Amino acid sequence: MIPSTTAFLRQDFEIREQPTHTYRMNPESGLVRGCTDGQEAMKQAIYKILSTERYQYAMYSWNYGIETLDLYGEPVSYVCPELERRIAEALTWDERIKSVDHFEFDLSRKGEIHATFTAHTVFGDVAAEKAVNF
Repeated sequence: MIPSTTAFLRQDFEIREQPTHTYRMNPESGLVRGCTDGQEAMKQAIYKILSTERYQYAMYSWNYGIETLDLYGEPVSYVCPELERRIAEALTWDERIKSVDHFEFDLSRKGEIHATFTAHTVFGDVAAEKAVNF
């Protein structure tokens, strides 16, 4: 008789959520100094996710980042709703981000769409933005 595979699974471990403690990045100066945690770490995570083009870097999972390269040359009527969908999809892969909403789009700069939105995280709401050339 062959035992079922569940007989070999052990349940004597505890699953714990990892902390958000990480190094503090300063995008303006390009320096990494000190550490950050909680909501500030979430702001940094959102910045990093939205600054990383998905599928372009071998060091990142294919679930990490956002796809924007194929939006160039597309009409605004396509880019705005697609950008909203892609931002929400990219951010909610992070289990700490529960939802993304309240999107607003600024088209005042020629060739650029500037999106502002709110990310609802386990540490509270985070106002964020992403600009895309089209």
